Amino acid sequence: MKPKKKMRVMVVDDEDHVRRLITTVIKTMNCEIVGEAGNGKEAVSLFCTLKPHMLLLDINMPLKSGKEALAEIKKRFPNACILMLTSLTDKETVEDCMELGASGFIRKDLPLDEMCDVIKKTWRAYRESLKAN
Repeated sequence: MKPKKKMRVMVVDDEDHVRRLITTVIKTMNCEIVGEAGNGKEAVSLFCTLKPHMLLLDINMPLKSGKEALAEIKKRFPNACILMLTSLTDKETVEDCMELGASGFIRKDLPLDEMCDVIKKTWRAYRESLKAN
């Protein structure tokens, strides 16, 4: 039996302490952090190079918003699994991102175990959707 391949994750947030927290959470889930970015422009470039299994993408960032980065990445990689990070609960922004192809959302203030659950459920649902198509 071959060993299970680790999920490759990229984390994008303009706040360094948030990136550190998210990467720590991801590592506890036995996933590999393949890259980090601090703005939307860098996120698009790095995603195209690294092609991670999952991208955790902040909405409010400099140079290019998370929403703009999401739209650009989904245009190039329609099957990308992108989970938006937000401290907002602005319903309109959430709906906009979902229409642009986001796989889901994580509020930054979620307890860490709930954050892990959201990531796992999103990844499972994403993989199932690929099998169905």
